[in-house]
Amino acid sequence: MAAWHGADHLMVIRTAGQSHFDGLIEGTPQGIGGIPITRKQVRAQRRALDIIEEEVGRKINYHSYVSGVAGPEIAVMFAEEGVNGAHQDPQYNVLYRNINMVRSFVDAANAKKILGWADIAQIDGAHNANATAREAWKVMPELMVQHAINSMFSVKAGIKKENICLSTVPPTAPPAPSMALDLPYAIALRELFKDYKMRAQQNTKYMGSSTREATVTHTLNLLISQLTRAEIQSTITPDEGRNVPWHIYNIEGTDTAKQALVGMDGLMEMLEIKRDKDPLKSKIRELKERAVLFMEEILETGGYFKAVEEGFFVDSGQYPERNGDGIARKIEGGVGSGTVYERDEDYMAPVTAFFGYNNVGQYDKDAVNDPSKLIDGSTFEKPEKVVFIDELDPEDNVNLRLEESKKYREAKKVIKPEMEWAGDGIVQTTMFLPVDERTAEFAAIEVGKKMGLKDVEVIHKEVMHPAEGTRVEIKGKVAFDIDREKLVIPPKPDVMSDDQIREEVEKDPMKIVAGTVGEDEHSVGLREIIDIKHGGIEKYGIDCEYLGTSVPVEKLVDAAIELNADAILASTIISHDDIHYKNMKKLHELCIEKGIRDKVMILTGGTQVSNELAEKMGVDAGFGRGTKGVHVATFLVKKRKEMRDES
Repeated sequence: MAAWHGADHLMVIRTAGQSHFDGLIEGTPQGIGGIPITRKQVRAQRRALDIIEEEVGRKINYHSYVSGVAGPEIAVMFAEEGVNGAHQDPQYNVLYRNINMVRSFVDAANAKKILGWADIAQIDGAHNANATAREAWKVMPELMVQHAINSMFSVKAGIKKENICLSTVPPTAPPAPSMALDLPYAIALRELFKDYKMRAQQNTKYMGSSTREATVTHTLNLLISQLTRAEIQSTITPDEGRNVPWHIYNIEGTDTAKQALVGMDGLMEMLEIKRDKDPLKSKIRELKERAVLFMEEILETGGYFKAVEEGFFVDSGQYPERNGDGIARKIEGGVGSGTVYERDEDYMAPVTAFFGYNNVGQYDKDAVNDPSKLIDGSTFEKPEKVVFIDELDPEDNVNLRLEESKKYREAKKVIKPEMEWAGDGIVQTTMFLPVDERTAEFAAIEVGKKMGLKDVEVIHKEVMHPAEGTRVEIKGKVAFDIDREKLVIPPKPDVMSDDQIREEVEKDPMKIVAGTVGEDEHSVGLREIIDIKHGGIEKYGIDCEYLGTSVPVEKLVDAAIELNADAILASTIISHDDIHYKNMKKLHELCIEKGIRDKVMILTGGTQVSNELAEKMGVDAGFGRGTKGVHVATFLVKKRKEMRDES
């Protein structure tokens, strides 16, 4: 769905919990083992994208995480399975996963060497500082320092600069003055790191469960990307805040990005950023100065590890101010502490992408640039050496799970709503309750249960006004299926193109009379069918005589006679005592009485009108909810031609 809606990259974050591995997983760098819990998902997703590429006619890149204490192993698997981009950031491991500093950077060096060999784009995670800090807009100097450490470390580890992407996130969100705060930062960042790619996304710190809020933030962030540059634009949806990983929000995020960026195409040819004028000039310089001073203090303190131990990072004070709330980690502490060992002087490993010294030359001089030659090629050169371990659990495996949803995927005889998995039965609904937020939350759950939903959860709530009430969104599961073969599906309306309708009307002009009949004062629906402003039938050149509301049936018929109209359009909303259908029948019978029924078309419409009952009342067609001017115009043109052919 993302590819169909314009996405070029699919970022699958933590699908296998890579960033949470606390120990080595099965498999070694470029060696043996299937890493089954991860490889199966990555392989399936990459193969699916291969198929989708054929459907959409363009390449789709696949991104995921290389982190935790199994970074090199995951990197190997990514290289083997065709992953295009990897989030790899040793600082992320240290600060947010409490992985030992030495272990994190040693793992990262090996992982980055592999990413460089496989030409995989590397994305850092520095933006997590402004998603974590108490006052995110104050950590901008730190963000640039983290980017500097990450990018240069990647270069030293063997990744080409053009494959290094800075994960840049505007630190604020509306209703803060986002542009005033975020644009100077975006410009400063891109000037300091002009040799690297920018991967832009919005700030998850300020994303709750409101899709509207997410869209507002997203759109402003897209504007910043357009005013500066972003080689990769990520979309973020409020799935985590809502606990609803529903497809539609990912698609809406993709559509928001696509439409906003296309809509801003050419913007920079018409506008100029006042880069060298205050306040922008001063703000950009100030941010750069603070970042340089921050880096200098790290060096004076004794380096990155020492700075982390003293809590320099994710402090909510704007450097050089400090609030003392930064994340502090021990150099000798954390997950994986004490697990890094110096290599022996004669250390040798016959693998292809290798960081550090490797004494293969003493075994074979030709192997210096091709170490895996010693073992007849590694899994990089010979993919057939990958040992794929299938699921082993007899009670919980993919085959059993697929069997449960088989009837929804293959036979297509039954339909069930789904949100995450095939046929999971999950639906979402929105309601407004005239009570306070707390009461509304639990009342909404009861409403969901009485609607027959199971496992009801509130995914969003928002007080509209204390005196009015609360909007609540819930999700729950339905227990039933829909038998597709028993569905009564009326034929899809046959709609002519605008040009076809105009051509017919130009060739043979058409006049209609219209009004809301009886004692009905509703006018909006009929005006939308007629008026050119709403895409009504006037736009095709049809001459419309509108008589207004509460028009007697007799007046409508007399007007049709007087104007020699081709058709009568009668709107009728009020339906008590079936007055809408009684007026239809009266209209039909009066046209017979006046001798014009075989010359004039009669069309009726309204929210309670169905075509089936309208035809029973003698009129030519009835139009209900969702009717547009093009539907009515198509019917008029085709029906007139049919009547003339018959005569």
